[in-house]
Amino acid sequence: MTNQEETLANVTVVGLGKIGLTLAAVFANNHFNVYGSDINEDVVATINQGKSHITNEPGLDQLVAAAYNSKTLSATTETAEAVAKSNIVIVIVPVLIDNQYNVDYQFIDAAVKEIARGMKEGTLVIFETTIPPGDTQYRFGKKLEELSGLRLGEEFYLAYSPERVYSNRIIEDLKKYPKIVGGINEKSLELAVDFYKKALNCKLIEVSSLETAEFSKVAECVYRDVNIALANELAKFTEKIGVNMSEVRKASNSQPYSYLHEPGIGVGGHCIPIYPYFFINKGLTKGITPMARMINDSMADYAINKVEEEVGSLTDKNVLILGLAYRENVKEPTKSTTLLLIDRLIKLRANVFVNDPLFTNSEIKQYGVSPLSLQSEFTSKMDAVILQAFHKAYASLDFKKFISCRIILDGRNKLSKNEIQRLGITYRSIGNDDIKERL
Repeated sequence: MTNQEETLANVTVVGLGKIGLTLAAVFANNHFNVYGSDINEDVVATINQGKSHITNEPGLDQLVAAAYNSKTLSATTETAEAVAKSNIVIVIVPVLIDNQYNVDYQFIDAAVKEIARGMKEGTLVIFETTIPPGDTQYRFGKKLEELSGLRLGEEFYLAYSPERVYSNRIIEDLKKYPKIVGGINEKSLELAVDFYKKALNCKLIEVSSLETAEFSKVAECVYRDVNIALANELAKFTEKIGVNMSEVRKASNSQPYSYLHEPGIGVGGHCIPIYPYFFINKGLTKGITPMARMINDSMADYAINKVEEEVGSLTDKNVLILGLAYRENVKEPTKSTTLLLIDRLIKLRANVFVNDPLFTNSEIKQYGVSPLSLQSEFTSKMDAVILQAFHKAYASLDFKKFISCRIILDGRNKLSKNEIQRLGITYRSIGNDDIKERL
């Protein structure tokens, strides 16, 4: 070990997904010695070859390679061993919801047990995973204290600093957005703030408690969910009174106090459709928050109803969905609106096809549908096409090949209405349809 390596503070990052690996690589390039921990052996092996297993994340490949070459980043499946060698532990393990909307803690609970096994006096543990308010202290802090035998706030320190980044621009967002930090006590906050100043060199917002920091992240997602629901509600109303929603947004948002979001076929991903339930399950069961969830999840049905208005019964009709991913240019199917579309279309006994250039055929088949290449002659047999995720590949899509198609439902308001209509295909969208009725 060189003198330089001996002077570096040791950090363990638990969870090497998109955000975890990016954090680890950034820390490792900012004068920290980083051990990345993950239960996936393939992920660990890839990182230990100096490569990133994450695609479509600008700059990450270079950061991982640089950290590998400088010997400041390594990966392991042995979390406890990594923690034992570290002063600081960052936890960025996913917390999701199950089919009954209950919080699913299985992965992070397992990680906490391993962290506790390796902790020593003076360890600082920082949670970055988005979690329900109170969990850092009362679920994880208590468990760490119980399993490690160390006193919380005295012999080990606890902080919470939510990730606030967006896929495809994580490195940029780490520099751009202030880091919110809360601690179990003053010492914990002080240590966490000192770490992030050195590790990220970004602005910091120190808050008075762990719960405030936790609440702030969930509130950000609820805000977006509610405002997307408002946009969807207004978009449906514009269709009734003959107004174009895109024009409305442009005009309304010219006023600095108005920021109408884009309407669309639904909301997906790890964040917006999941984190509102962290409040709902804590007692926020009435009002705008649960209503927004219902509105946004109903947009898939709303879109299919538009298709049925044009085609009639969808039994034995061929329906192609463009985009398995929850949003454009990101290979991530979690809570994708496509899954809602698939479920409804199968119940209607349609023949469901999915195209997504980011996924393999075998990956698409896992969802009980047929993959369809846009170069296949079978595109001529499609009765309807639904755009769910507007990937770059779809910007130049030639709709002439869909010679039997009666309707294209533009779920993201991104396609060329004029081009589609010139082909004799009905174009429908969310809030931008041709005027058909007035109140």
